[in-house]
Amino acid sequence: MAKVTYDGVTLQYPHTDRPAVNDLNLEVENGEFLVLVGPSGCGKSTALRMLAGLEGVSSGKIFIGDEDMTMVEPKDRDIAMVFQNYALYPHMTVADNIGFGLKVAGVKKPERERRIKEVAEQLDLVDYLGRKPKALSGGQRQRVAMGRAIVREPRVFLMDEPLSNLDAKLRVQTRTWVASLQRKIGVTTVYVTHDQTEALTMGHRIAVLKLGELQQVGTPRELLDHPVNTFVASFIGSPAMNLAEVAVSDEGLVLGSAVIPVAPEVRATINGDRVTVGVRPEDFEIREDDTPGISVKTRLIEELGADGYLHGTVDLPEGEHALIVRVDGRKHPVAEDSIVVLPRRETTHLFDATTGARIGTPDEVDPRSDT
Repeated sequence: MAKVTYDGVTLQYPHTDRPAVNDLNLEVENGEFLVLVGPSGCGKSTALRMLAGLEGVSSGKIFIGDEDMTMVEPKDRDIAMVFQNYALYPHMTVADNIGFGLKVAGVKKPERERRIKEVAEQLDLVDYLGRKPKALSGGQRQRVAMGRAIVREPRVFLMDEPLSNLDAKLRVQTRTWVASLQRKIGVTTVYVTHDQTEALTMGHRIAVLKLGELQQVGTPRELLDHPVNTFVASFIGSPAMNLAEVAVSDEGLVLGSAVIPVAPEVRATINGDRVTVGVRPEDFEIREDDTPGISVKTRLIEELGADGYLHGTVDLPEGEHALIVRVDGRKHPVAEDSIVVLPRRETTHLFDATTGARIGTPDEVDPRSDT
């Protein structure tokens, strides 16, 4: 096991306008499960491939432990990679696939068989050791790919969207299994996904990238409760945070017929008379029709058992704006109903209307501010 460090790492391909990854500074602690997440083209797979040695580095350095690995060949980095497409040898049995890396490394047959059996027991693959990959399900193939990585006892695991080829139910089961296994064996792991639900449920910490730039790194709860900008706020969480630009008066935020007071020191950090307000669907209170609040016209209800999600619209000066509100799964409005909602003050997020940077909550000073 070892710590991984990206020290100002940049990669820009020839004849491109911007770097694929730009000045990435990131530390992955020994034994940590860190998830790199972001939309397609954000640089997350490129960052992983640079760590594996499959991509070069334009500038900066990559360390595994205290060793500078920037120019070291992939085979000498003591890492194991799990790919999206499993990359199993179809003509080999499960046992041979798991033990292939050991065979190449010259490990003697008795020791190789011992380690294969030990890993197969961990992954519940003992009954499948004599089968070929074509006789396995997608989940079983992914476990074989994991076994091939684990059996080598590397310092670092690298996983590039390993669950994306599985169906929805199997993906949920497998991500729980992968997270539990990583915690059990304690190997430093860097995991790439575009699925923020995977990121939230699996990672000790999450690093969010956009257009090659690291936006924020933190625990799932930190990213949900304290997103540093509107991109992180809208990308992390399912359904996404509601974001809308609203007016700010001397009394506070103008939300429909209601005004939410804003602490004077927070008001001082707001530029002008407009601010972007962010509210997660679960952070609205449904109010009586005759009380101040935001009037929402219901368009659709998603039935999800105990909970439901109301998809509606509100009228803003700029026009109609979509809004999602979590509601009781059994007692909720129906399509075309109108309801009045108001965000809870303590979980309402404020962002600069121009830059998208976090300001705080109506009664909180941004800890990065000198105000």
